[in-house]
Amino acid sequence: MNRLLLIGALAPALVFPQAPGRQKRVVSDAEVLRVHKSAILIDTHNDVPSDTVAGLDLGRANSVTHTDIPRMRKGGMGAQFFAAYVAARYVETNGAAKRAFEMIDSVRHDVVERYPNDFVLATTAADIRRAHKQGKMAALIGIEGGHAIEDSLRLLRRFYDEGVRYMTLTHVNSNHWADSSGDTEKPNNGLSPFGKEVVREMNRLGMIVDVSHVSDKTFWDVLATSSAPVFASFSSCRAISPAARNLTDEMIAALAKNGGVVQINFECGFLNPEVARAEKERAPQMSKMENELIAKYAADPLGLARAMHESWTAAFGANGPRATLADVVKHIDHVVQVAGVDAVGLGSDFDGISCAPEGLDSVDRWPNLTRALLEDGYTPAEIRKIYGENTLRLMSEVERRRRRPVF
Repeated sequence: MNRLLLIGALAPALVFPQAPGRQKRVVSDAEVLRVHKSAILIDTHNDVPSDTVAGLDLGRANSVTHTDIPRMRKGGMGAQFFAAYVAARYVETNGAAKRAFEMIDSVRHDVVERYPNDFVLATTAADIRRAHKQGKMAALIGIEGGHAIEDSLRLLRRFYDEGVRYMTLTHVNSNHWADSSGDTEKPNNGLSPFGKEVVREMNRLGMIVDVSHVSDKTFWDVLATSSAPVFASFSSCRAISPAARNLTDEMIAALAKNGGVVQINFECGFLNPEVARAEKERAPQMSKMENELIAKYAADPLGLARAMHESWTAAFGANGPRATLADVVKHIDHVVQVAGVDAVGLGSDFDGISCAPEGLDSVDRWPNLTRALLEDGYTPAEIRKIYGENTLRLMSEVERRRRRPVF
């Protein structure tokens, strides 16, 4: 979760990389629409609950956030995993679990209950398919930040009962049982014995283990511990952009071997190494600014989004470095080359990123990606896998391996 926003327009004449063995071609608007409508488009990470919990009406169109219902409908979305993001600062006040419950409540009531004609609360792969047949979007919940369970398996089970179907084991902070890729001060010990208990209990419940944000050693400890496939709900490829949050080729291959999926993150620095360098140089300045704005606009989510956008533009310049839709295609291509088309999906991190790629900078722009993939030589069947079938397969397998008794 990074609250800085950048909203932009589609740039003309984008040049897309072409995966080896694929035939680049021209596609019609009709073909794009037909293929797009044939897919169940699942995005595994969106941070807009951080805004709805503060009062944002998701049903009203706006030009500041990445997400609202009119644009989700226009973009042809089938299912959205909404992030119940718990900032590290809640650990300091012993308020992490409380914050997680507030975020979950916002998804269940401010989104699903408030807009029943648009959303259905989903907890299984079958629920997603059912919602799609009904012409509604499936709303799912994932916790971002394992500190939310406050070292309690009882709380983990309670979150599952509330509808949570994945948990990101860490955020930028390490917790008592798992180390984070964002924590450079703590020795990297991976998963503790209790952390392995957490993973096994998530397997037993049928909750997806999410390895985005974890340290490299934690990643490997998770794969050695988990009896079910795991995923990275919003990570990209480290071979292309060296962000610590991205996965190495060895990680991608190992994740795929276990039936997992890499859900590509749209943050510009994760996609493009030039942007990553610029963001790293400005990180201290931007972090200080971000914290100040979050405090100032605590009850005004749209005001916060506008202020973030203005501050980002001031720091980087209106024409500063930015990733593009072509970069997204490049990361998808890379996962396919390393591990096959069954190993890749989409985890935008919309409304939690400082910069979204040109051409794919809000939830109404998904058809642009469909066009780009078709032009790059992907077949409709492959696009349906990337958009949702890979995630549905993973969910079904996690559900199949659950061992929780039904009372």
